[in-house]
Amino acid sequence: MATFLYKLGRLAFRRRHFVALIWVALLTLAGVGAASAPTAGSTSFSIPGTEAQKAFDLLEQRFPGMSADGATARVVFKAPDGEKMTDAANKATVEETVKELSDGSEVASVADPYTAHAVSKDGTIAYASVKYEVSGMELKDASREALEDAARDARHSGLTVEVGGDALQTTPETGATEIIGIAVAAVVLVITFGSLIAAGLPLLTALIGVGIGISTITALASALELGSTTSTLAMMIGLAVGIDYALFIVSRYRAELAEGREREEAAGRAVGTAGSAVVFAGLTVVIALVGLSVVNIPMLTKMGIAAAGTVVIAVLIALTMIPALLGYAGKKVRPAGKKSRWMGGNRAEKKAAASGTAAPAKPNLGTRWASFVVRRPIAVLLLGVLGLGAAAIPAASLELGLPDDGSQPTSTTQRRAYDLLSDGFGPGFNGPLMVVVDAKGSGDADAVFKQVGDDIKGLKNVVTVTPAAPNKAGDTATITVIPDSKPSSVTTEDLVHSIRDKGAEVKADTDADVLVTGSTAMNIDVSQKLNDALLPYLALVVGLAFLLLIVVFRSILVPLKAALGFLLSVMAALGAVVAVFQWGWLASLMGVEETGPVMSMMPIFMVGVVFGLAMDYEVFLVTRMREAYVHGEKPSQAVVTGFKYGARVVTAAAVIMMAVFAGFIGSSESMVKMIGFGLAVAVFFDAFIVRMAIVPAVLALLGKKAWWLPKWLDRALPNVDVEGEGLRAQTDRNEDEDRELARV
Repeated sequence: MATFLYKLGRLAFRRRHFVALIWVALLTLAGVGAASAPTAGSTSFSIPGTEAQKAFDLLEQRFPGMSADGATARVVFKAPDGEKMTDAANKATVEETVKELSDGSEVASVADPYTAHAVSKDGTIAYASVKYEVSGMELKDASREALEDAARDARHSGLTVEVGGDALQTTPETGATEIIGIAVAAVVLVITFGSLIAAGLPLLTALIGVGIGISTITALASALELGSTTSTLAMMIGLAVGIDYALFIVSRYRAELAEGREREEAAGRAVGTAGSAVVFAGLTVVIALVGLSVVNIPMLTKMGIAAAGTVVIAVLIALTMIPALLGYAGKKVRPAGKKSRWMGGNRAEKKAAASGTAAPAKPNLGTRWASFVVRRPIAVLLLGVLGLGAAAIPAASLELGLPDDGSQPTSTTQRRAYDLLSDGFGPGFNGPLMVVVDAKGSGDADAVFKQVGDDIKGLKNVVTVTPAAPNKAGDTATITVIPDSKPSSVTTEDLVHSIRDKGAEVKADTDADVLVTGSTAMNIDVSQKLNDALLPYLALVVGLAFLLLIVVFRSILVPLKAALGFLLSVMAALGAVVAVFQWGWLASLMGVEETGPVMSMMPIFMVGVVFGLAMDYEVFLVTRMREAYVHGEKPSQAVVTGFKYGARVVTAAAVIMMAVFAGFIGSSESMVKMIGFGLAVAVFFDAFIVRMAIVPAVLALLGKKAWWLPKWLDRALPNVDVEGEGLRAQTDRNEDEDRELARV
């Protein structure tokens, strides 16, 4: 591995024009594809295997004109103080609005509040239900604008008019904080390298990689039904790992220059050593992201595969374009320890030359910290574990759900419509349950429909049960149930389970199927599916990465320690997410206007992404220790050596990754905001507490046992040579060839 990458690095350095041309061509090709691609179509949220999805599929089959997955909107009207919605003037305004809404090209139906009994008991609030023929993501901008215009026209009469529903679903905005995150990354790179040129290389290559990845996703969005969140996640992960991977190779290149090697040789060795770590670190991230497919939620699978694709691009760019750009930069990228003249490097060198003496080299912060940990391993280990354990305590109160209009900021019309409906009709009105009764196999369908309705009326927490509405064939009917609690509450979830239990009894008596669906039931099924998949997913991802790390480190205990450390950091990060988004701690600081259940896919998504990123730091830091140990250093000294060369770079990489993730906290989309915060906190815990404190403490306590591997397993494992042992022989051959050429 190291020898192959060494040759690749030297080749890219020599053939830099060709390499740069290839990547520019790929970027151009992807950009043209994105520009000419059709607008993304449907991004329907299907959950194979769930009862809610089975009911949706049955509705499409038995009610072909119903548009079960079509977008919906509720235009909510509130009369001025002292007036009623039944007053003649207000009624005329509503009827005019209903007529205006009915003229839309994509509108399937509009329910008049006065004929659909959609006026509150006190007469102050009414709503018109709008059903569209296409899903919210397929809805044309003209249809959304017509909806907003109708509401705006109605407000001119003095009514309060708000619009809720998924018809107003739009692409999330990330805000200016994303740019701030990239700016922070640039500052960290300049401080780390002491050179604007060296700092610019990781940023440039990361942006090129993300550009290729996002453009490719945009070009394929229509064909593969990729949502806007897919590209946001790919950008988030691609930027973070792209900068980090390039950072490690450039840092190793400067270290090789400091040891007196020629620039081409230094580039080859940097790619051969740090590049090997990049490959395996990238593989762990790809395994974690692609592994999301085991959950069997198409949207999550597409998100994971798309993000994994950007990681692969980041690895390839780091291995090829970085050495090519280093060739272009020439002497402008200086050896480690030397700064550019813009950073005061020339002044420091002139001062040292004038004095005629060189100050003794002072151990860097990483060396001093590792020496301290090696001397006090038990204290550091206990402090780190207890600290992460305390941060993880809120995770015990984790409540899962999917966001609805009730989680929107109070400044949005969707949230105001949600609140008006709650005030006028009760909190459960925002999450009606649709019960689908398939009586095709029963003898008397009408009797079954009536029995199901009566059974549901007898359950607790039920406000309204509408009469059954059968299809033309008379073998299938829908029943709408209004709960007494809000959609995201545990009480509503219990009601869904109670209806399904009654459905099982009906099935046994009449052979009719009773299915519960609707957005609320779908959210409950998604949460359950994700919970059920978490442990198998964790076992798969951690197991595969554990085997990979055994090959990399040729050790049993080091990969085991890496996996256990990851579990600590991800639990602590989940605790922080619960504290902010569920309990409301520091919510205003994070721009969280409404607390509530944590997004259902957050735990499994965090496990996947954080595990991959955590293994990045493990590979980059511990491979340096392994390299020192293989070359003859004692275990405790190898830990210090690993920190001497790796701590500064890993710290910079972690700060950069935190800045990039934190940049997405400014998103208008609650899902993106939560992911950005969770990943930023997880990187902090994992990089600075687990990898920087717990890992060296454990390795110091284990000593030589840390690198133990059974002989039979050592013989069976392939030798990937991450430490670059084979490079010595390659370097000797190169030197012999140079001497032969010099004689000639």
